[in-house]
Amino acid sequence: MSDSVPQTEIPAEAVEAPEAYDPAAPAPLNVPRTPTGNAEVDAQLDRLADTDHLATDGHVEVYEDVHRGLRDALTALDARPGPPAPPRSFESRS
Repeated sequence: MSDSVPQTEIPAEAVEAPEAYDPAAPAPLNVPRTPTGNAEVDAQLDRLADTDHLATDGHVEVYEDVHRGLRDALTALDARPGPPAPPRSFESRS
């Protein structure tokens, strides 16, 4: 009788090979994004995190989408009515 533990064979498919380093592979930039206080703008800036998982050729689509969203947010600010103009108490004389 043997006191040794029988060895079980592990199939080759079950053994995970360490991933080889690929300098061209997508990698997070870990750029901090500070909240602006404007939910619409913050949502667009958070969208930039999507580029962390894309190859560089996929960045353009995300950047264009974020740019479009930020431009729309700025345009919406222009469309809001501002405070009323102060009343004119005198007419200009020439």
